[in-house]
Parts: sequence; C-alpha cells; structure tokens
Amino acid sequence: MTERNVEIVALVGSLRKGSINRQLAQVAAENAPAGASVRIVEGLGDLPFYSEDHDPSIEAGATLPAGVGVLRETVGAADAVLLVTPEYNGTIPAVLKNAIDWLSRPYGAGAVTQKPVGVIGASLGRYAGTWSREDTRKSVGIAGGRVIEDVEVGIQTSTLGDDGVADPDVVGQVVAAVNRLVDEVSVAA
Repeated sequence: MTERNVEIVALVGSLRKGSINRQLAQVAAENAPAGASVRIVEGLGDLPFYSEDHDPSIEAGATLPAGVGVLRETVGAADAVLLVTPEYNGTIPAVLKNAIDWLSRPYGAGAVTQKPVGVIGASLGRYAGTWSREDTRKSVGIAGGRVIEDVEVGIQTSTLGDDGVADPDVVGQVVAAVNRLVDEVSVAA
C-alpha cells in the first residue's frame, strides 16, 4: 500500500523576491522529508484587502476577487500550513494578515479550519520577530487553524553569517519545523 504524500503550503509575509523569509520558505521546500512536499503560495500581494462586501460566503451576489478562490482552494487542499513572517513595525505584515482574513471565511469552515499551522520567521530586531510570530499564531488560531506552538523558529537576520539561511543550524531548525508539521498530519490521519 502506498502512503499518500503530505502536502504543506507556505505563505510568506514578505513580498520582496530576495527576502530572507522567502529564502526560509525555499529551504523548507528544498528540504522536505520523504513523503512530504512544501509549496510556496504566490500572489498574496495581488489579493485585495478583505471585505465582506466582496465575499460571497457572507454577502449574497458578491463576486470573489481574482486570486482569493485559488488561495482558498490551495490552502484548503493542503494538509498543513507553514506561515513564514518577517516583523513589520512590531507585528504581522499586512499581506499575511490579509491572507489569513480571506482564509478564515466562511466562519467555522474556512480553508485553515483545523489544519496544523506552524509559524516561523526572520527579522532584523534583537528578538528575531517574536512579536510578529506571536501575533500570527494568535490571528491564524482565531481564524480556525490548529496552531502547533512548538514549531518555533526565529532567526535574527543581523546575526546570519556568510552562508545566510544555508547555514546548517538554520536549515536544521527549518527542517525540524517541517517535520513537526508532518508529524501533526500523521497523528490526525
């Protein structure tokens, strides 16, 4: 009997192509364990800000904006979610919060409902984006995700050496986070 592949989607809170957080998501994708895959979801910056006026699950006759349906389908079909976030002004970036808002609807049946969710990230500050990761966990938990608290990776970008996120310690932390999400999917199956 063939075991099914565990599919994890990664949502990155930085829109910059060369961002360290995008690089962390890429490390997760490139080092997924056997029997699992990590796919980075693109297009978060193209989503309009959430409004019930544009959500057919709330407002009869509303038309779902381009990209939102794809986001909901992609995340809904995944087994787990990895949120990768920088810290902007002490909190979660608007683009990631907006994606969580779209994924939280319809209330109680959104695309993240009961999915294992891990939050990792990198930031310049001396606390390595702790506030952003905490706020992201809070937001996605209220949205219905099953936050895996011990997925805890916070990289202080100012301390990265020449290897950047390819540093074996950083790669090891990201791999451990992905493995933890895979374990949560296996437990729930």
